[in-house]
Amino acid sequence: MTPSPLPYRIGFGEDAHRLAAGRPLILGGVPLPHAERGAVAHSDGDAVLHAVADALLSGLSLGDIGQHYPDTAAENAGLDSRVILTRCLDLVREGGYAPANVALVVTLDRPKLGPLRAEIAGSVAALLGLAETEVGLSFKTSEGLAPDHVQVRVTVLLAWVGG
Repeated sequence: MTPSPLPYRIGFGEDAHRLAAGRPLILGGVPLPHAERGAVAHSDGDAVLHAVADALLSGLSLGDIGQHYPDTAAENAGLDSRVILTRCLDLVREGGYAPANVALVVTLDRPKLGPLRAEIAGSVAALLGLAETEVGLSFKTSEGLAPDHVQVRVTVLLAWVGG
């Protein structure tokens, strides 16, 4: 007999990228056109969406985005992270779960992200099918310890919806 599914599962994801001049910076699906530096990555380098995708996958023990979208695969070069997130969300839904809420912490020294809080939270919420009130978003700096990177940590609560 197959055991009953858990009513809730928790996923955790983390992503980081080095920053360099001449690269775009995209966070949560939102381009930051005035950023002096952007993420060095094989895909578009959206650390927020990468961490959310990893949190979704980890909640159902489905591996990580490196397994699903290896940076050695030519077809993943420049890949829009919204595509990665949507495909990972599809896997979670196929497993009978859906995100109930998500909490994100973004560490970035510059540019300051506070003015973009609503736009980034709204973009993540829309991609996950959540209300903006179900997306907790915190911004931190590295206090000068690691000014050349962006790092994101995410927890997601997944609720059983059947399947």
